[in-house]
Amino acid sequence: MELKRNPTRAVKVGSCTIGGGHPIAVQSMTATHTQDIAATVGQANDLVAAGADVVRIAVDSNKDAAALAEIRKQTTANLSVDLQENYRLCQAVAPSVDKIRYNPGHLYHHEREKPWQEKVKLIVDTAAANDCAIRIGVNCGSVDPDKLGKFPEDDSISPMLASAWEHCELLDKLGFTRYVVSLKDSDPSKVVEVNKRFAEQRPDVPLHLGVTEAGLPPDGVIKTRIAFEQLIGRGIGDTIRVSLTVPNAKKSDEIVAGRAILADIAAGRVRSVVDFGLGTLNIISCPSCSRVENEAFIELAQQVKEMTQYAKQYDLTIAVMGCRVNGPGETDDADLGLWCGPTHVNLKKGALELGAYKYDEILPKLKAELDQLIAAKA
Repeated sequence: MELKRNPTRAVKVGSCTIGGGHPIAVQSMTATHTQDIAATVGQANDLVAAGADVVRIAVDSNKDAAALAEIRKQTTANLSVDLQENYRLCQAVAPSVDKIRYNPGHLYHHEREKPWQEKVKLIVDTAAANDCAIRIGVNCGSVDPDKLGKFPEDDSISPMLASAWEHCELLDKLGFTRYVVSLKDSDPSKVVEVNKRFAEQRPDVPLHLGVTEAGLPPDGVIKTRIAFEQLIGRGIGDTIRVSLTVPNAKKSDEIVAGRAILADIAAGRVRSVVDFGLGTLNIISCPSCSRVENEAFIELAQQVKEMTQYAKQYDLTIAVMGCRVNGPGETDDADLGLWCGPTHVNLKKGALELGAYKYDEILPKLKAELDQLIAAKA
């Protein structure tokens, strides 16, 4: 079937072009430690072999940046770099990549006294000088703090939109239009709503679609499919990522799942009659990536899913996050949250910290808290 597409402008990312009527690009992110050059090159090449149009790599230090330069020599992948909290690293990594992704909410972690506009200008100038595209990556768990206070606490969508629109306006003002925007949430219905509203105001800007922390397959694929069907079916979306919690050896499953979803949508095989607001247990977990400090996180996510089967009829959300970058903030909205460090797992009830426990101690602690929530509902 012929799918209508929003009239977005074309954004070149290496040999791939996003938007402008080009085929919807499929992306993934390496889960290896960036400084492990051989492993990261191997995974990037595996993703390309599976059909990845763009491969994203996280960089959080000068050592990561040095490793990235060597990785660039050993792969033909179109590389995107994920700037974490240090925006200044853009200068070190730009010569090695085709796209730079920054999160507006993370611009406040370094040089707090410096206006964020100056930081973005450095990223833009660096991208322009190195033939790089940019992704403005707005995430539900790390929204610009200046925007959060301007909207009601129960409105998580408006702060994301305000931040995205503001950054688009600045890049336009700076004369840089080679950018893509992403607005991600772990709730598929919010992903649909926030991207619809953004596209209504800025139909010219290519959108990168994704359900963040979609979790383990098959649930994570189903959540993502629901959002993609409703958005792509409306002509919204120019590139996608299916974010799954899978072992490193199965990272290419994200590409396979993304391609399958796109093929089904194109053939009219849609399943959007599924309503994800069914009032049942919802387990969200982030995709494994190079920020994960202990791969036991992946096994833990699976154990949580199995252990909580007895509570599947309750309208509760449990979040399992793999790193200290996104974990603390992105568990705040869950009834119970786990964010994983190198040796301990931090347990939360909403925004309340309940303590840190060893990996082999956390499941009984989680179950005790879950039982209390169930008892309160009863």
